[in-house]
Amino acid sequence: MVGAAASNLRRALLTNPANPAHPALLRLTSSLRLFFDPRGYSKMAGEPLDNRSGSGSSKPVTRVLFCGLQFPASHNYTIEYLQKFPFIQVDVVPLEKVPQVIHHYHLCVVKMCRFDSALIAKASQMKLLMQFGVGLEGVDIDAATENKIKVARIPGSTTGNSVSCAEMSIYLMLGLLRRLKEMEIAVKQRALGEPTGETLFGKTVFILGFGAIGIDLAKRLRPFGVKILATKRKWPSDDSCCSNDEIGGLVDKKGTPENMYEFAGEADIVVACLSLNKETAGVVDAKFVSSMKKGSLLVNIARGGILDYNAVYQHLETGHLGGLGIDVAWFEPFDPDDPILKLPNVLITPHVGGVTECSYRAMAKVVGDCALQLHEGKPFTVIEFVN
Repeated sequence: MVGAAASNLRRALLTNPANPAHPALLRLTSSLRLFFDPRGYSKMAGEPLDNRSGSGSSKPVTRVLFCGLQFPASHNYTIEYLQKFPFIQVDVVPLEKVPQVIHHYHLCVVKMCRFDSALIAKASQMKLLMQFGVGLEGVDIDAATENKIKVARIPGSTTGNSVSCAEMSIYLMLGLLRRLKEMEIAVKQRALGEPTGETLFGKTVFILGFGAIGIDLAKRLRPFGVKILATKRKWPSDDSCCSNDEIGGLVDKKGTPENMYEFAGEADIVVACLSLNKETAGVVDAKFVSSMKKGSLLVNIARGGILDYNAVYQHLETGHLGGLGIDVAWFEPFDPDDPILKLPNVLITPHVGGVTECSYRAMAKVVGDCALQLHEGKPFTVIEFVN
């Protein structure tokens, strides 16, 4: 009954987009569809859907699964994008239900679900595992390859995701420099003219990992009048297709991972933009943090596992680390009672660095197009394969 009402409301909205409540209600009905639409998967249901389209056609349905209810705009926007294609079924299930239903699906957006070899073995119809973004550290790529399943990410530079994360990095930097938590207290106490903050102007910023996010961050930091240091495994050579003017020219001092302790000692602010893998897990450890200037700031826009929790916490307590700004944490969802979050010089945002209308609409289109390409037997475009 609720599903029918949601479907009718959606049809009315789609035929009358001028309705001022249109965007909000459309998002609401998308959410309702996740659980009640007969073409969707009910988290309370135990049976899969029919593999035929609802139009009476014998054309098989291509099934797309979003794992988990977190980051709701990802599945809501994808459902909206595929609204006119009844032969594409988009379902969302809680993480704990994924093992029970994974064998029904052809394409899966993994989000924060861990795909180990046991889960991948159950994905008997799966053709593509992809991330709504770039992070694939939770996927056993070797196991997927053995099971003839392709694994892919959506390059951040093509969707606005890296731009969104770069802007969030600057937000966290400014929040720490201007002492956001203390300002909130001052407002509550009706105090004026305090606290005294610092400017980004004149600071030295070390971008640890100069990939898509690092590049977009450097572009946006330039107008602030900062000195930029950056490390990258391999910088483009003068005769490569990417000239130094395009990438390396954004940086005042370039280095490789071997230079990271040296650069940490020169920077007022360090921003972690690394992908999480076996080599980068815990790379911001006690040695790294102790190499940083006393009172310098640390920002993490990448993955929580890049930072060693104990090292960061201890250096915050002693005052060696002047502040921490994170959009990602060691354990997610975040524990609001985590001692590190109680410190006055720590800012946290709920993993929303890339969650903007710009990037999520673009990535939803990529997922939708992949589903259509899979259905039609066409080559995938835009996505970047890792196997």
